[in-house]
Amino acid sequence: MNLYRPGGPRYVAYGCVVALVAMSVAVTLGLPEEIRTQVVLSQALTLYGTIALMCLVLHGIGRSYVRVDEREIEVLNGFRRHVLTWDQVKGFAFGKGAAWPTLVTHDDERVMLFGIQGRDDADEIVRDLVRRVP
Repeated sequence: MNLYRPGGPRYVAYGCVVALVAMSVAVTLGLPEEIRTQVVLSQALTLYGTIALMCLVLHGIGRSYVRVDEREIEVLNGFRRHVLTWDQVKGFAFGKGAAWPTLVTHDDERVMLFGIQGRDDADEIVRDLVRRVP
């Protein structure tokens, strides 16, 4: 079984989450008491809800992967999972300069493979995937 995860985007996503949370805590604790008392609950909930949503999106980027074994290919893009047997796979598209390859099924469905980034030896990985297609 092979597991492919994006290197750079994953580190950037989780780095941004840490930075957002740290800055939020620092600003909240650093504000003078007279300013903190002027912030109403709805404002605080809106601010921290937006930050939580941003962290959730960044987590989705960071958790993407492509898992390959003899029977199937599993793709997790953000929060959507695709599990396909090799018989369902028609091929792969990976144009020059593309950010990531695309899996094409016999039903002409296209699944982007976020877990394989264009700069992470993607040409070699895609050649290996193409060899697995019956």
